[in-house]
Amino acid sequence: MDAAQNLSGRRRLSQAELDMIVSAHEKFVTGKQGGRRASLRFMNLSGLDMSFKNLIDADLSASVLEGCRMVRTKLDRASLFGCDLRKADLRQASLVRADLRGACLRGANLGQANLTQADFREGQIAIPHPRKGLDTLRHEMRTGEADEVNFSGATLDGSQFSGVSAFKADFSDCSLRGANLSGANLKEANLSGAILDGADVKGTNLEGANLSGAVMAGVDTSTARVVGAHMTGCLTGSTSEAMGKAQELHQRVLANQQWCITGGKEGHVARLDGEDLRPLGDRLKGMRLTAMSAKGACMVGLDLTGAQLQGANLQNADLRAAILRGADLRGARLSGANLTKADLRQACLAPLPLGPGRQTETQLNAARMRYVMAQVADLRSAVFDGADLRGADFSGARAHRASFRDCDLTQVHDLDLSAPD
Repeated sequence: MDAAQNLSGRRRLSQAELDMIVSAHEKFVTGKQGGRRASLRFMNLSGLDMSFKNLIDADLSASVLEGCRMVRTKLDRASLFGCDLRKADLRQASLVRADLRGACLRGANLGQANLTQADFREGQIAIPHPRKGLDTLRHEMRTGEADEVNFSGATLDGSQFSGVSAFKADFSDCSLRGANLSGANLKEANLSGAILDGADVKGTNLEGANLSGAVMAGVDTSTARVVGAHMTGCLTGSTSEAMGKAQELHQRVLANQQWCITGGKEGHVARLDGEDLRPLGDRLKGMRLTAMSAKGACMVGLDLTGAQLQGANLQNADLRAAILRGADLRGARLSGANLTKADLRQACLAPLPLGPGRQTETQLNAARMRYVMAQVADLRSAVFDGADLRGADFSGARAHRASFRDCDLTQVHDLDLSAPD
């Protein structure tokens, strides 16, 4: 479809007109007087800016959004059916359950976007007549196009990607848990470090794809095309041995909690170095695990919400996508740990007091913290020297006196080092 045919019959909106429609929609969403749901079907909005706007449930079906700027825009449940989103900037946008069937996303930037349960599948597209415009429409089926799209660090859990073409797309460090990728063309795509637990890859073309370091528990690649795929360091599901050991490990954890409760009179500190703790699921949630040692342990996706991990040794542990929301990590050792896409919101990584005038800082030297969520976390005096912080979100975090030597902070979001204690 050429550009002229694509734009024919579509009304061109100015930025001012769009702003008025979006403003009315934002009032509609929040229940304010004068609100009206945005209907932006068959519009030409190419190159306009909708960044940071609230367009939840808006209808933009079959519109041209080529080169649009929609950074952090809220588009949950929005209809983007058949839209032209080529080269659009949708970094950190929220598109939960958005309808993207038949959309063309070629070359778009969806880095760190939330595309949970979004639908990218085939859709029937209405094509205006080149001269008569919308008065005469023809319909054709079009598969979703996501060739060379940047999805790095995005969340695509439960998304419908069946039959979509995503040739050379960048899915590095993405979460694709339970995604339907059956029949999709992911040839030469970058899926390094992606979390694909439970994803459906029946008939998926993964020829030449980079899957190094990907998490692939419950993924059956027997019918996928994997010729030339790079799968070094892939993490598959827990072994039967690890599953059988889960009860014993849980007992060690309970003994650690008893040691904390009794001030060391009963129980003992848990030693879990190198163990696969994934079979424990959410059994560590809220537990008292002070001084626990889990060096090099596999803790991918574990729910550690509210856990007390003061002084814990988690050096080189694999904590990708782990939930540490509200956890107490004061004085913990996390040097070399992999915390990619971990949830550290409201977690405490401040120093651990050891007595009068003595304290120990939380150590995150050389940790991999790509796309970590650390909003409203307490990071005071924590040591991040040499850590990989690309895409980390520190909105509202307290980071006074934290050390970031040898860190690239150019791609970090909302880090404020000026706030006092």
